[in-house]
Amino acid sequence: MAIRENFSYTDMDEWLNEKRVTEIECLVPDLTGVARGKILPRVKFTEDRGMRIPEAVLGMTVTGNSPVDDPAYDRAISRTDRDMILKADPTTITMVPWATDPTAQVIHDCYFADGRLVDFAPRSVLRRVLKLYADKGWKPVVAPELEFYLTAKISDPDLPLKAPVGRSGRAETSRQVYSIDAVNEFDPLFEDIYDYCDMMGLDVDTLIHEIGAGQMEINFLHGEPLGLADKVFFFKRTLREAALKHEMYATFMAKPMAGEPGSAMHIHQSVVDAETGWNIFSNQDGSPSPLFKQYIGGLQRYMPAALAIVAPYVNSYRRLVRHTAAPINIQWGMDNRTVGFRVPESGVQDRRVENRIIGSDANPYLALAVTLACGYLGMTEQLEPTPITTGSAYEMEYELPQGLPEALQRLRAEDKLREVLGERFIDVYAAIKDLEHQEFMTVISPWEREHLLLHV
Repeated sequence: MAIRENFSYTDMDEWLNEKRVTEIECLVPDLTGVARGKILPRVKFTEDRGMRIPEAVLGMTVTGNSPVDDPAYDRAISRTDRDMILKADPTTITMVPWATDPTAQVIHDCYFADGRLVDFAPRSVLRRVLKLYADKGWKPVVAPELEFYLTAKISDPDLPLKAPVGRSGRAETSRQVYSIDAVNEFDPLFEDIYDYCDMMGLDVDTLIHEIGAGQMEINFLHGEPLGLADKVFFFKRTLREAALKHEMYATFMAKPMAGEPGSAMHIHQSVVDAETGWNIFSNQDGSPSPLFKQYIGGLQRYMPAALAIVAPYVNSYRRLVRHTAAPINIQWGMDNRTVGFRVPESGVQDRRVENRIIGSDANPYLALAVTLACGYLGMTEQLEPTPITTGSAYEMEYELPQGLPEALQRLRAEDKLREVLGERFIDVYAAIKDLEHQEFMTVISPWEREHLLLHV
């Protein structure tokens, strides 16, 4: 569901007047999920304005650099630094709760000069996958669960992160999984977060304390994928702002602290018939349908090749290790949290599969696009899953790439994902991630100095 469903430009204009908005943040989610764009005075924000930003904004690493002399990248993104045309999606208009003056924010789609959607923009990639479903008469339904850490403010990146001090004046030193009291340590922060989310219409559901020290999880109500991706995009921004207000950091790094579990973005997903609303994962007699098994088969077949998209940084692979509350393979099972693809106990209409491989550092638009793409390929190719796993999948073999270079190699080699997600998107994305890995390899870690400096 969109934040403001079925809103038109006229509706948006009236809403802005009603809220007495003086400034508008015009946002574009880039490949990392960072908000790019411009801030406009209210009087300059019009439907026919045709705001522009360079298309290279969608082709940068997390450090702000662009690939050089990469033929595939150069075919996709012009070296003349041409503009994209931005058009607001009125359904995403919402207030900026932390702003001093009445300020709104709205997400924009990116277009080429000839009117085509920029195909390597994250929202465009998700729209492309959703159209494949619509052409089959299917509607995906998703529900993200987003883990994150609260940490003390430490401005020196060479120093390890620490759990923040709560209202008791002490930081967590032990595992407080599902502890209500541990969540209450940060009551003032979470009151602000819930207030902000309510003002923005983000429809967050439950908040729990996860396994790690200062690790939390927020669950979103199920709904339509593009609208949910928008809400996750907004929530990440909102949480960071609220944490800073309370002298803390909030981080969605996949593995921010050594010795603590990593953070995931678990995505529950099902598919309904667009006309009847029936969950196509269930037969009329309540049993699992062939499409349900085929969807899981698609996840198993294609997620290893798609891992670079849902584990997008070198840090992401520190999370995907044995016995750390994260999957290491593509097994599936009933109510089994050790597998990559968990099937929760549910009713007939609620039958779904949970993808547990995705990291919280993934771009929500791309994460949803790629997991739905894998399931779509499974159903259209009628792929059968492996036998169900009933024991611990942590004891089984690694089946996922164990580093970004291997993951990128597999992504580039998978023609089916290139076809479904878009050739130019894959070329741009892989080139950027190659450059990020090269940048990372120029950095010497504390481990190397500690263990190699005087011992080798």
